[in-house]
Amino acid sequence: MQILPFYMVCDESGSMAGTGVDTINAALPDLHQEISTNPSVADKIRFALIGFSTQASVLQPLADLSELTQLPSLSAGGVTSFGAAFRLLKDTIEKDVAALKADGHDVYRPVVFFLSDGIPTDHDWRTALQEVNAFRYAPKIIAFGIADADAATITEVANFKAFIQQDESINPAVALREFASSLTRSIINSATSMSAQSGEGFQLQVDDHVPGYTSVSLDKL
Repeated sequence: MQILPFYMVCDESGSMAGTGVDTINAALPDLHQEISTNPSVADKIRFALIGFSTQASVLQPLADLSELTQLPSLSAGGVTSFGAAFRLLKDTIEKDVAALKADGHDVYRPVVFFLSDGIPTDHDWRTALQEVNAFRYAPKIIAFGIADADAATITEVANFKAFIQQDESINPAVALREFASSLTRSIINSATSMSAQSGEGFQLQVDDHVPGYTSVSLDKL
């Protein structure tokens, strides 16, 4: 079977306490439900959740999305540190892909939904991001900035799509549902042939229009 590893990487800094973390936690079941509406799609997705601030941890190891009945909640504490997230993401993807291949699966290029509400305080995070983008299973990163996140940083993180929150009355749950719908349609419309190295056969399509958000142009693409 052809499997798409999908990683949700969420900021858990202290500034996310209260409404920020609460809305993301409330959105996680919606994300699960949206993707699971099509069983043939859900069977192809393996979902993992990484939370980060000064430290990063895998809150939900890669698992069959169609079999997950409960998703973990994010907490809030520490300061925003992107380096910890990217270092853990690279190591985690490498281990997950190896395990999937050992089970006889072909693997699409992983997809990452990266969400932050602020500017990173660590100065070496770009080195960690470069390592993520350079290794053989480099993921497609879709970055969302909410609250105090700035467009320049979010655009630097993203290598596929970048979005900045413009209307704080529309919570991030809306963005998650829109992304889940786009991801589902992408899988349904994908070709059946693919290469584990290039991700051929899976053409990710994500709508530029997300309610309450502005799509930021990625000049480097």
